[in-house]
Amino acid sequence: MEGAVRTVRGSNMTLAQRAWNIRRKALLMGEVQGQGYIGQALGIADVLAASYFHALEYRAEDPEWEGRDRFLLSIGHYAIALYAVLMEAGILPEEELETYGMDDSRMPMSGMASYTPGMEITGGSLGHGLGIAVGMALGLKRKKNPALVYNLMSDGELGEGSTWEAAMSGAHHKLNNLICLVDFNNQQADGKSTEMLCSEPLEAKWEAFGWHCQRVDGNDLNAVVAAFDKARAVSEPKPRVIIFDTRMCKGVPFLESREITHFVRVEADEWSKALAVLEEGKPQ
Repeated sequence: MEGAVRTVRGSNMTLAQRAWNIRRKALLMGEVQGQGYIGQALGIADVLAASYFHALEYRAEDPEWEGRDRFLLSIGHYAIALYAVLMEAGILPEEELETYGMDDSRMPMSGMASYTPGMEITGGSLGHGLGIAVGMALGLKRKKNPALVYNLMSDGELGEGSTWEAAMSGAHHKLNNLICLVDFNNQQADGKSTEMLCSEPLEAKWEAFGWHCQRVDGNDLNAVVAAFDKARAVSEPKPRVIIFDTRMCKGVPFLESREITHFVRVEADEWSKALAVLEEGKPQ
């Protein structure tokens, strides 16, 4: 796999190794609290690896650098996944991993921008992230700042009217500095996303709203990298969206096979088993 062996950001590590490290860190944090949205973290790890070690411009030592690309986590309950990649990127110290979810931690269980370096917004009220991203992208354009805004949102947020209002606004303002990333894992709290409120045909809808749209396998690093490259290369004055079909709990087969994975139940003795299974699949 070309994407898997690609070395990134001046290190000798590949994207596949980065994604594996993100999954491992997420599992270790989940073990600290005995719970967490681990299914989403394992599923989105490849997209996060490509985001932070292929696509994004940032300075780990200066998370508020004005020239940085902004990465917005609309889905606040994915915070465990973002903390894992922020540690991998050197923005958060790995020593803080064991404080996850504790009262004085900079890593609360749901993401809060005021607590965590590198977290751009406080997400959680689903459907708000894209609207904030539109405002940020418009502001950067008016300041003539060439930075890009990436907004990671869930398939569940496609059922929120505010998402489509923001999509319409982004196209109206020709925000070619805005890239929306949709994690389509087909899981919500009450069941499959497609059974709660079906959003298909999804690509056609985004295109009808004036966006450049791609849909790829979010657990195929080749496809993920190519999608980022294509999105950034679009010459038309329009925002871009990439829909990533991901598998919940990717990398830990015995968790992948569970029927309910939105908040996957992991027994106390299963955290070490999950880490052991992940270790077996560690990329070289």
